[in-house]
Amino acid sequence: MNKEFAPLSNPVFRKISRIVDSMGIEAYVVGGYVRDYYLHRPSTDIDVVVVGSGIEVAEALGREVKGKVSVFKTFGTAMVRAYGAEVEFVGARRESYTQDSRKPQVEPGTLEDDQRRRDFTINAMAWSLNGDRFGELVDPFDGMYDLEDCIIRTPCDPDITFSDDPLRMMRAIRFATQLGFTIEEETFDAITRNRERIKIVSKERIMVEMNKIILSPVPSMGFELLELTGLLELIFPEMHRLSGVEKVGNHAHKDNFRHTLKVLDNVARRSDDLWLRWAAVLHDIAKPLTKAYDKKIGWTFHQHEVVGSKMVRDIFRRLKLPMNEHMKFVQKLVYLHLRPIILSEDMVTDSAVRRLLFEAGDDVESLMILCEADITSGIDAKVKRYLKNFELVRHKMKDLEERDRVRNFQPPISGDIIMKCYDLHPCGVIGEIKEVIKNAILDGEIRNDFGEAYALMEKLAEERGLKKVCDVEPPIQNPSEGDTEDK
Repeated sequence: MNKEFAPLSNPVFRKISRIVDSMGIEAYVVGGYVRDYYLHRPSTDIDVVVVGSGIEVAEALGREVKGKVSVFKTFGTAMVRAYGAEVEFVGARRESYTQDSRKPQVEPGTLEDDQRRRDFTINAMAWSLNGDRFGELVDPFDGMYDLEDCIIRTPCDPDITFSDDPLRMMRAIRFATQLGFTIEEETFDAITRNRERIKIVSKERIMVEMNKIILSPVPSMGFELLELTGLLELIFPEMHRLSGVEKVGNHAHKDNFRHTLKVLDNVARRSDDLWLRWAAVLHDIAKPLTKAYDKKIGWTFHQHEVVGSKMVRDIFRRLKLPMNEHMKFVQKLVYLHLRPIILSEDMVTDSAVRRLLFEAGDDVESLMILCEADITSGIDAKVKRYLKNFELVRHKMKDLEERDRVRNFQPPISGDIIMKCYDLHPCGVIGEIKEVIKNAILDGEIRNDFGEAYALMEKLAEERGLKKVCDVEPPIQNPSEGDTEDK
């Protein structure tokens, strides 16, 4: 084998080689680092299997490179950072499982035992790090052939593989989606047979794989596989329920599952933002709940954006997704996703665009990406018309934002100002006045200006019989919020 074997050119591999040769034991680079080299994908995480004690080898390497060694005795692993790489060491082992857990019983084993316990043949290839065999490929399950044929296959009986560790079913679909591979027939059938086993896997681990599917180049492929195997119904029933078409007479609605996948792929072509992609997944999630048939107009899904936005919180909580600003972002986009479409169908008024800018705030560009992705009609003329109208909406948004500064704006008159002017304690009338002022600005009746808003406040207060006790000066403007012509 070539002594300068390119993927093992990092000096850390020769260091390990000398250590294990001096100790009289075998060591191999195994798994993703090997796979990704042949797929021409970058990889910095290195897994080394030692036929012996992986921790001892890691500690010896740490002493030699004067690097920190992190030891995880519970798992029998250790990690060393050296030469710009993270190298994780583990002793070769064989595993056995109980029916109710994916945590294995572990005992020392041979290299082949260790390769056999791995999830897929493409992840079971290894390079020797010993002496004259340095860089030699050890591939007992023909992973290289499966790489060349673009196939996901288990190294041993797939029923045992998936029953032992059901998360591997998600991983099979994830790798197929990320790499554009096909799941081998018997492996695919075994996922279907063992799908109920996914119930013993934590939601957190499932979502790690789900998010990787969603971040794949063509994420629809993963969701189609999840649906075909029956996994989707078990882990994400709301999305499963989008599937199918109901017909009454000549009226049939579109398959909302297929439509959602088209929207997701459209978004994926324009953005790698995970949460924008989740908004695509969930934008029509409430259609099964809001579906109704009207004899005159056919199928309707009235208020599905409102119901769907309310569903987001419960879905995120149940799936163990983050209950933070990411969830609120998805909620907002689901709630607003029809707004630009409605604007593009009607006359694009300044008032409607101001309200869109105000409600979408800094997320308006993400919203427009989602809305443009939502146009999945097979009629080219219809798609072109919508996209042309969206350009008009974008142009008007840019013009109004530069002129009126309504994105994320706070009305110039605050509750504190109203209370001070009229010697009021917190009460409903303060909210009424603020709301009228806000709407007047959004409707273009007054400018987003303190003086005009103050004058309207005085008029509204007088109509309500309030007596002013003092005047209030406009707040000092932050220099960064002022004119920018001189900057």
